[in-house]
Amino acid sequence: MRKLDVSDDGELEELEDKTEALTLHSKRTERARKRQAKKAKPNRDPRDPLALPYELILEIVSLLRPSDIFNLARVSKAYHGFITGEQHRISRNITGWRYACLSKCFRLPVLMENIEPSIRDLVQNPKRQDILTIHKKPYQHIQAPDPAEVCTCLTCLLRWSSLCLIVDFAHWQRNLDIGEPIPVIARGKNPEWNQVIIVSAAAIVRKALRNPLWHARLLEVHLDSTTRSIRRQSANRGNKRRRFRMSKEEMESGCDLFLERSGPPSFDFPFHRDNYYMLEAYLPNRGWNADRQCWMYVGAEQHDIDLQYIVRCAERRPTKCDY
Repeated sequence: MRKLDVSDDGELEELEDKTEALTLHSKRTERARKRQAKKAKPNRDPRDPLALPYELILEIVSLLRPSDIFNLARVSKAYHGFITGEQHRISRNITGWRYACLSKCFRLPVLMENIEPSIRDLVQNPKRQDILTIHKKPYQHIQAPDPAEVCTCLTCLLRWSSLCLIVDFAHWQRNLDIGEPIPVIARGKNPEWNQVIIVSAAAIVRKALRNPLWHARLLEVHLDSTTRSIRRQSANRGNKRRRFRMSKEEMESGCDLFLERSGPPSFDFPFHRDNYYMLEAYLPNRGWNADRQCWMYVGAEQHDIDLQYIVRCAERRPTKCDY
């Protein structure tokens, strides 16, 4: 073989690197790849309900009571994230089969931020708010709504008062069960302990305005208060008034279907805590239709009707607010 001289280097072509990475394929590399994939993917116990299909999880959670759902949300971040992300669907499913009656009796007042700015100014008119004082300050056991936060049409004022009453009525259930008198407040007085109770009740209602699960929780609480009241009145042999019929199974079912049966009027507002002693079922916004033999409920559109009335009054009497 002829030796290459230095002078022959210029005649050589430029070398091109065509080496490629070798594809490693062996049992050892395959095991290493699987170990890396396991580390990247979080381990999930097959017994964990979150491992089930998404829609199936939603159906299972919708069978729980609202109080159980709040407890479930505290189990882990995964459960909390799931419940928070699906709170509207979960609450809608629960109220649809558990609280079909109560959800129509206790609707939510509308937030001011959800009202058109032009109408909002009319609702918050200072002269109109002065006229509404009689509707906002007559009760010792209910805090008036904030006009800057909650709509103050008559429908929303009644809705707010009814929701606050749920919390206050539930607070005194133990006293009513054991026969311990509810403390009496002198006229014109507002002791500190009462302020704590009504402020706490208003805070819970405000949560319900923005979180549908809290609204469902209020309905659960009121169903419990109602069943306990019916049971108390049934045990009162001196009470000969007409009452709602409720079996033990219906009381333990956690559903309000028995309240759809005919019964005594239930829309009178307990304007004082003394009314709690004989109160059996407070179910506002409905009345019994003798022709159809069923309860008729005030529709959700009543709020819009009230706003239309406010607008018409403002257009008719721009200088005088009597609405």
